[in-house]
Amino acid sequence: MTALKLTQIGNSVGVILPKEVLARLNLEKGDSLFVTDAANGITLTPYDPTLDVQMQEARAIMKKRRNVLRELAK
Repeated sequence: MTALKLTQIGNSVGVILPKEVLARLNLEKGDSLFVTDAANGITLTPYDPTLDVQMQEARAIMKKRRNVLRELAK
């Protein structure tokens, strides 16, 4: 576990992530980090959970309409 310190950044409060944490999350300056509620607090993830749901729905549609998409691609 890594303890992080809250710091003043302009009119906001922020957290500075150490290099090791950024590397584990595969993040760089300018990337987005998403906060989701979890049973034991919060979870920080580099992916958008709503996008994951949308992609699952899109894959289901693409599988169902495979032939139509194939024809449109010609």
